[in-house]
Amino acid sequence: MEDGKTIVFVEVRYRKHSRYGSGADSVTPQKQGKISRTAAWYLAKNPQKANQFCRFDVISIDPQNQHQSIDWIQNAFYSTIG
Repeated sequence: MEDGKTIVFVEVRYRKHSRYGSGADSVTPQKQGKISRTAAWYLAKNPQKANQFCRFDVISIDPQNQHQSIDWIQNAFYSTIG
């Protein structure tokens, strides 16, 4: 996705039950590494975008009583690649 001139890589996580933590909790350092590598691949395949700012967001969808809670965490983590 793009937010102005910033490329945003968004990871959407859903948890059916909160007993294992939130959706955001499931974005472990290992998962962050995979997302970072995917972003690096995307930028390598799209060199015209390689000089743009990038950020990594997480959208966490979690159960909360009868409804679901949606939490959009901008700049959730920084890339370990590059």
